[in-house]
Amino acid sequence: MKRIWFIPLVALICLAIVLAMQEGMFGGQKRHGAGPAVENVRQEAASEAAPAGEADPSVMTGASDEALSADKKAEADAPAAENTDRAEPPADAVHHGTVEKGDTLSTVLENAGSSSSHQYANAVKEVFSLRAFRTGQPYVVVTDSATGRVKRFEYEIDQERRLVVEGMEDPVARVEMIEYVTLLETIRASIEDNLFQAVADMGEGPQIAILLAELFGSEINFIRDLQPGDSFSVLVEKRYREGEYKGYGRILAATFTNQGKTFEAFLFKDGKERPQYYNRKGENLRKTLLQAPLSFTRITSRFSHNRRHPILGYSRPHLGVDYGAPTGTPVKAVGDGVVIKRGWAGGYGNQIILKHDAGLESWYAHLSGYARGLKKGQRVRQGQVIGFVGSTGLSTGPHLDFRLKQNGKFVNPVKAINPRGKPVSKANMGRFTEIMQLESAYLNGEKKLSDYEVGSIVSPAATSSPGVKDGAEQRDENKSEAKSSRKRR
Repeated sequence: MKRIWFIPLVALICLAIVLAMQEGMFGGQKRHGAGPAVENVRQEAASEAAPAGEADPSVMTGASDEALSADKKAEADAPAAENTDRAEPPADAVHHGTVEKGDTLSTVLENAGSSSSHQYANAVKEVFSLRAFRTGQPYVVVTDSATGRVKRFEYEIDQERRLVVEGMEDPVARVEMIEYVTLLETIRASIEDNLFQAVADMGEGPQIAILLAELFGSEINFIRDLQPGDSFSVLVEKRYREGEYKGYGRILAATFTNQGKTFEAFLFKDGKERPQYYNRKGENLRKTLLQAPLSFTRITSRFSHNRRHPILGYSRPHLGVDYGAPTGTPVKAVGDGVVIKRGWAGGYGNQIILKHDAGLESWYAHLSGYARGLKKGQRVRQGQVIGFVGSTGLSTGPHLDFRLKQNGKFVNPVKAINPRGKPVSKANMGRFTEIMQLESAYLNGEKKLSDYEVGSIVSPAATSSPGVKDGAEQRDENKSEAKSSRKRR
């Protein structure tokens, strides 16, 4: 019995221990659960007590995080926005080409995708003849990518000038000079075989040989007079455009030694006259007639009163000089004159006759064709190409039959009296001497070529280009169009 009470006592103690443990656990949980609530109350109280303008630290921290996030987003978006602002419209379409046979301004612009050729054609008419577009000349068309309309058109009239038309709504045309970088060089050589080979051996183009023949053509007969050992020196401009060599400019001075005799040429502008070449004495190198109507060829038959005709088979006078040359070789007018005949002349074939001053006439026969646009009554200048070597009429092969008539009588072209042009005027002889000495210094290496500036010695002469209109021509054309318009009405 004594041991029976012990059992409930142990059970009671165990129950007390269990209850004590449960109370400790739940009490701790209640205290920990109240912590955040108290902290929140404290933060709210601090927030209410804080002065205006001071943010709660925790709120500030959250706002800062949001602000930084926004900033980073803005920075990420900025390049895209900037790129959008800087985005350029599609580039203009640029078309390069050369005028081909049958091309007109309208077809050139239409081939480039333009839809505004009519406006451009009207603008061009103000400064340039639409009939003067030449095959082989380069052009550039710039069109707007969005609309396909022309914005700019460029056409090279020649080596000196270009036609430029600009604008989309009301295009405006102008003719402007082409800019070149011009350097001065000297060329020296001796002739061993022929002039062309001597020039080629110096690494120069054949144009130098042609220029020399034109320059000294009234002093030297380049067909029969050249010999091995002859020599020349040339002071010439070389022109560059956008870093690319574009050919020779003017010869400022030259010497040519032929059969031991030296001829000199110096470029000089005598007052209002166009620049011309003179020798050291101030005498004009240009004579009334060239020594020959072709630059380089050979004489196949001379002037004779009794020559056996190669086709007819009997002897008769041959009152001219035959120059053998390939078909198509350019034939030049031997002097300034007027075309009095251009056409078929029986045994002479295709023929041109020019009338010169002092009762002179020059005849050119057996031609394959005539220079473009040449017609009866037209004035031509010395050295101008008037036709081309052929074999028309009574002819056994391509050659030029050249004849000279004075006061109605045929004379031997080789022996004809050939007076010079006007010499340097007395008033400008002092200035000529200065220019001649300066050109000689450059030619002989006494002065640095790098010192030269274009126009510093002789200013370039004003030149006219085919198709370019001056004010008078434009007024005449406007009157002609107005008259035609009234007739159509």
